Amino acid sequence: MTTGKNPSSHGLSRRRLLRQAVASGAGLGVLSAGVAGRFQFITAAAADDKPPIGTWPAGSEGGTVNVGAAVPRTGTYAVQGEDELKGWQLAVEHINNGDPLLQKIAPKVTKGLLGKQVNLLVADSGAKPNDAVQAEQKFITDNKVILMTGSTSSAVAVALNHFAQREHVLYVTGISGSNDTTGKDCVRYGFRQNFYGETAANAIGPVLLKAFGKDKKAAFMTPDYTYGHTVTKSVNDYLTKNGNWTQVTNQVSPLGTQDFSQYLTNIANSGAEYLINVNWGRDAVLSIQQAKQFGVLPKMTLVVPYQIPFLAKEVGNQELIAGVYAATDFWWTLEDKYPLAKMFVDAFQKKYNYRPEWGAENAYMSFAIWARMVSEAGSFYPPDVIKQFEKGETFDSMVGEVRFRAADHQLVRPVIIVRGKKQSDMKNPEDYWEVLEVVPGEPLMQKPDAFGCNLGDYV
Repeated sequence: MTTGKNPSSHGLSRRRLLRQAVASGAGLGVLSAGVAGRFQFITAAAADDKPPIGTWPAGSEGGTVNVGAAVPRTGTYAVQGEDELKGWQLAVEHINNGDPLLQKIAPKVTKGLLGKQVNLLVADSGAKPNDAVQAEQKFITDNKVILMTGSTSSAVAVALNHFAQREHVLYVTGISGSNDTTGKDCVRYGFRQNFYGETAANAIGPVLLKAFGKDKKAAFMTPDYTYGHTVTKSVNDYLTKNGNWTQVTNQVSPLGTQDFSQYLTNIANSGAEYLINVNWGRDAVLSIQQAKQFGVLPKMTLVVPYQIPFLAKEVGNQELIAGVYAATDFWWTLEDKYPLAKMFVDAFQKKYNYRPEWGAENAYMSFAIWARMVSEAGSFYPPDVIKQFEKGETFDSMVGEVRFRAADHQLVRPVIIVRGKKQSDMKNPEDYWEVLEVVPGEPLMQKPDAFGCNLGDYV
């Protein structure tokens, strides 16, 4: 038998105090009378109804909330990382000033998020998983970040997925093309906005079969990590099953390879008709340039199943890009089709003096969507925000209406098919690609459990 008093039976509990204050209007009276201390007590009482988790509530107690980006600013993916960073920076600026574009995606955001300014912290991951995790751990310890982002490398995305689940801090991926990110390595605390290997393959596959026919021979170039292996498998599976194509060789190279001569020699001797290059970032640029030097291009026809931001610019020879089919997340000429794309391209170009690539679009959208979910939930409490994502509500984006799947936290969104333009057809120096098709996303996606997704717990 207990001898202590039960506070809920001998006076008001904090929960009852909050409920009665709101019901009676006393809470408003407190505010109008300027008795801030009492209102803070009521607010704290509401927070105390839920046990602390991750960096909550400490990370959202002040007038500013911190978010942490571990993004490659050096190394093989640095060019793409800088573009992503600009997208995040613009999104934070738009959240804090209540920009009309941001409000088209997150209507309840005015100036700041739930009355708080958002502050972006940045560290260089070098596209290395351990470095990214260490950077985010420091952000959690020192700055109580309530949201993490980063990647560009799917190896980083997978590592941060698991780190986010362990720490109970939300994570939205930067660029991540691996099927595993929302497949076998999915987590409750992670979300992905962009397209990925399976959707890229199912979108570009029919285009390749229509353009080139069946019974062809292809050589693949694959970076040796989760992105490369899963994208190559998805593309090869589609072409083999639906077009009876043959993969005559798959040349797998380490991330950051400088000299592709041994791989290109094997490809040149393979009898392939098509070179399907899954390499990314600087690896894609160097492998395409060296394929030209080795005579592999234009003897073989180049295909880029997962398009790389700045690829055409970095390759430096539009003849190598002209006629190349690619799948992508976004291309700036979609401004002619989608009003939000137009608003984004104009805002980005005004601020940074170039038209955005899809890394910047993905980054902006991931933060804008997060702001939507927080504002709709009316809370920074992570499980509340997660459940808001999982409602699967449809909302507008730069590529039309989209929604999240609750079962794997993957955005249902279209994939954009583009083809490289001839130099003579370019209307301006950034007009590298022609949009051929906007392919609806849902038919491109595997069933949520097909790649082994098991999200895990909320707490």
